[in-house]
Amino acid sequence: MTDFKNLKNLSAGELENLCGEIRDKILKVVSRNGGHLSSNIGAVEIIVAMHYVFDVTRDPFIFDVSHQSYAHKLLTGRWENFGSLRKFGGVSGYTKPSESPYDYFIAGHSSTSVSLAVGAAKAIRLKNEDRLPVAVIGDGSMSAGEAYEALNELGDRKYPCVVILNDNEMSISKPIGALSKYLSQMMAGQFYQKFKSRVERFLSYMPDGATYMAKRLEEGIRIITPGMFFEELGLEYIGPVNGHDLGALISTFETAKSMKKPVIVHVQTLKGKGYEYAEGYLAGWHGVGPFDLKSGEFIKKQAQKSATAIFSEHLLKLADAHEDIVGVTAAMPTGTGMDALIEKFPERFWDVAIAEQHAVTSMAAMAKEGFKPFVAIYSTFMQRAYDQLIHDACIMNLNIAFAMDRAGIVGEDGETHQGAFDISFLNAVPNVVMFAPRCEESMKLAMDFAYSYKGVSAFRYPRGAFSLNGEFAARPLVLGRGEILADGDSDVAIIGYGNGVGKANSVRNLISPKIDATLVDLVFAKPLDSELLEGLARRCKKWYVISDSAKKGGVGEILSAFLQERKISGVSVTSFEFGDAFIPHGAASEVEVSLGISAEKIAKILLDDN
Repeated sequence: MTDFKNLKNLSAGELENLCGEIRDKILKVVSRNGGHLSSNIGAVEIIVAMHYVFDVTRDPFIFDVSHQSYAHKLLTGRWENFGSLRKFGGVSGYTKPSESPYDYFIAGHSSTSVSLAVGAAKAIRLKNEDRLPVAVIGDGSMSAGEAYEALNELGDRKYPCVVILNDNEMSISKPIGALSKYLSQMMAGQFYQKFKSRVERFLSYMPDGATYMAKRLEEGIRIITPGMFFEELGLEYIGPVNGHDLGALISTFETAKSMKKPVIVHVQTLKGKGYEYAEGYLAGWHGVGPFDLKSGEFIKKQAQKSATAIFSEHLLKLADAHEDIVGVTAAMPTGTGMDALIEKFPERFWDVAIAEQHAVTSMAAMAKEGFKPFVAIYSTFMQRAYDQLIHDACIMNLNIAFAMDRAGIVGEDGETHQGAFDISFLNAVPNVVMFAPRCEESMKLAMDFAYSYKGVSAFRYPRGAFSLNGEFAARPLVLGRGEILADGDSDVAIIGYGNGVGKANSVRNLISPKIDATLVDLVFAKPLDSELLEGLARRCKKWYVISDSAKKGGVGEILSAFLQERKISGVSVTSFEFGDAFIPHGAASEVEVSLGISAEKIAKILLDDN
């Protein structure tokens, strides 16, 4: 395998062969391990050309979201261990500086790349170094506000920088006819850029009238190309360029490198390039599980219905019954199950692209107008709309339900995606009611409650299936009421929250009959069931808390604060939530073992303590 250091020694044909080898390697590994497929095999030529033209040992290579960085990983010393992709202790599915010095920044959430490039450019100027930030951003990530904020400053400050816009759905704009294609190619060439610079210098000595006429001519040419928007921001624009034409990419990147200005290189690629089953606009091939490489069929695991599927199906029923229900998601219609609702009720449910802030605020206005919004956003992405939740939803206590998917350990996506913090950051906000279902039937009842509740409510549920499967009958939710699922005759109480109830039940079974523990489903983290908890404190002096959430500010600390406020003494609270560290990637079961919070490890601790 050729790494980036030897690219200059390869012929055009050898570079093409290398792209094929990289694409094959990605396909083989992802078909076994799962991962991001279509974005990665669609960006192979871009990344090879980047490494050919720019110097990764000096120039910051910044990948937006970084789920398209597999080719970069393969070119920078990770070919041999790439088979460990997304496995516990193996290669991350995202860029990670602790993994390689050639990964400039960690990324997993979208639209940060241009901001990082601007910051790097500022530092480079202050240090008077000859380095050039190179950022790769997808057309989807360009829909988020942070990207525009960064582009605005970049256009104003004029820091040298190359931003490669990977347009794999032609969603920015389409070339208009053959003339547009010809002009775009012409404008990507060094001749045009040098000519433009000479003309600009010449015109600086000419009367204003001549300058005006020349600029109008250039604007007339540019108006039939897709670069108008960027040029208006003060950025140089080159493109669109065929993202699978390696020669054209190398030539264009050389031009952009030589300009010493902020340059947008607009590259058009095909998602899933080189694998016919994944080519084109097929959402199912973005993030995939294992699949058969020859047939393109996914390897299905026998499993219970996922919490997401339950949410989607029941919200569809609720929306059928209640015309005031509306909903939104932010670029995750399939992942949140909102796609079915958008299809059936296109006037009531929306995908607003990567714009969590806008999603929340727009639904706040709909709540003000008398509708009942369901905002379906992954727990990790709710972090991006925290201010909007406070400012636009909670202060006015509007009638909004936040459905937080992927709460807890999400597994192979790792630190940037774990749904660990929602309980902690929501608990601090007035007017938020927090609850969590434990199984399929309680999920439906939780959603019924969310619809009927007048105010801001937030419920969380896991990726995949609930760990409980009908062991305990579900009851309609009553505000601030928990549930004792099993009485014990010891002073040990195991308190579960949400999907943690399933693990709590497993622990109870593992320690029985040595310890006959009381099993509690907290149901509500805010407000708490004070009557239930005060009664529990009188007969159970050891509380063990199980919730798939951060320990800091989590359920254990919420319960400890309750005891302190009520001046209840003699009760110990031990939390088996996530410690004060970011959670690594890997299969959820392996991650839990590494954190010491598997059901078996918790059971051993309880047996040792009692």
